[in-house]
Amino acid sequence: MDTSDPTPNGFFEQWRLLAGIAALLALACAALLTLSPDASGARMVIRFTARTSLVLFCLAFCASAMARLWPGPLTRWQRRNRRMLGLSFATSHLLHAGAIVLFAALDPGGFHQATNLVTYINGGIAYLFIIAMAATSFRQSAAWIGPRAWSILHTCGTYYLWISFLIAFGKRFMLGPVYPLAVALLVAALAIRLAAQLHVARAGQVQG
Repeated sequence: MDTSDPTPNGFFEQWRLLAGIAALLALACAALLTLSPDASGARMVIRFTARTSLVLFCLAFCASAMARLWPGPLTRWQRRNRRMLGLSFATSHLLHAGAIVLFAALDPGGFHQATNLVTYINGGIAYLFIIAMAATSFRQSAAWIGPRAWSILHTCGTYYLWISFLIAFGKRFMLGPVYPLAVALLVAALAIRLAAQLHVARAGQVQG
């Protein structure tokens, strides 16, 4: 989630992009709940939003790295809209939280079996990071906390969320093809980000 990207004129850009993604996510969640208006529907929304959150997170996570390693129209679009991709991730995970609350209300027993104290702690910390990062994804709020605090918050939060996703999908690795693909996506996103950092470091050594 960054605040420095310029404002372009395309339709799938900036606030229009965020509004479009949010609308599509909300419609998809509503459709799933309409098809199954009970606890199973809530669980479907939980799974759906976990996966959309993962994709949106990874797009924001490696946006700058992609543009640095493979400059082009698509990667420049990704970097230009990384703040909105980050906010779209926050929106997706807000819907995810709503589905969890709905599942708890519709099936308290099933919710209790699916969760534990560690789940509450890890999930609570993750949501605190998401809220703080989303709130500071605007110029005024970013300026208010200062560049150093902003950098620490977003760096720590980003990697905490990456680890949380890796644990959440990794522990289900054998339950279906979606989970190995999710783990591979996370590992690839991290590898791209680290490769871009190495590229910058090598470029600095050459210039020096």
